Amino acid sequence: MEGKEEDVKLGANKFPERQPIGTAAQTDKDYKEPPPAPLFEPGELSSWSFYRAGIAEFVATFLFLYITILTVMGVAGSKTKCTTVGIQGIAWAFGGMIFALVYCTAGISGGHINPAVTFGLFLARKLSLTRAVFYIVMQCLGAICGAGVVKGFEGNPKYELLKGGANFVNPGYTKGDGLGAEILGTFILVYTVFSATDAKRNARDSHVPILAPLPIGFAVFLVHLATIPITGTGINPARSLGAAIIFNRDAAWDDMWIFWVGPFIGAALAAVYHQIIIRAIPFKSRA
Repeated sequence: MEGKEEDVKLGANKFPERQPIGTAAQTDKDYKEPPPAPLFEPGELSSWSFYRAGIAEFVATFLFLYITILTVMGVAGSKTKCTTVGIQGIAWAFGGMIFALVYCTAGISGGHINPAVTFGLFLARKLSLTRAVFYIVMQCLGAICGAGVVKGFEGNPKYELLKGGANFVNPGYTKGDGLGAEILGTFILVYTVFSATDAKRNARDSHVPILAPLPIGFAVFLVHLATIPITGTGINPARSLGAAIIFNRDAAWDDMWIFWVGPFIGAALAAVYHQIIIRAIPFKSRA
């Protein structure tokens, strides 16, 4: 056991360029709280890495919408549910894609793929306002393009019949039910993001940055299992907006506020809970 401490130190420094969502991993043995990101960082606008990160968010959200909306429409369009992957398959498609895409893009943009995640990390001062706004714009554009490709594959009559995979509050549930489901679902997701990418944990356990996409994807899977019957599960404003814009019917817009307000409230609550209660950041000295 004599060399165990050295082995742990070596493991923690093995992947120095790996960046989990929202913040870089700490590799020092004595952990120090990273300083908050500036509200506005002019130097970002002249940096290629800034635009590369935005492109990564665009492509990731595009692929996310392409796979997940096609899966939703495949289930909805089948004559017998026994021949489809069903609700469980839809949940796996959303969770599995988040797992894969976070793994692919975490080292470039942080792998947000969701305006609510970006908003929560911004509130926690993990990224600047400039970057947060840029990410959200690119995520929404990627979602619109992904949903557009799905419409091209499905053809107009079938696409209209299946309602474009858009989010609605389902019959039998009130708008309050839908809002509550979106708040709680997004809270679970963003709380998992904070916990899985906690820089303090990354400093102590070298495997945490590598495994971070797994609990995040699994959280998305579980939330979908619970809330697909209520709202079809949004918890991602870009996903809801992209499908609604391409479908472009009144029914898709009636409940759109729920799929923005709910996730943003859930993300804010998760940020406050993790930063103030779990990590007690305001009560620690940054000296």
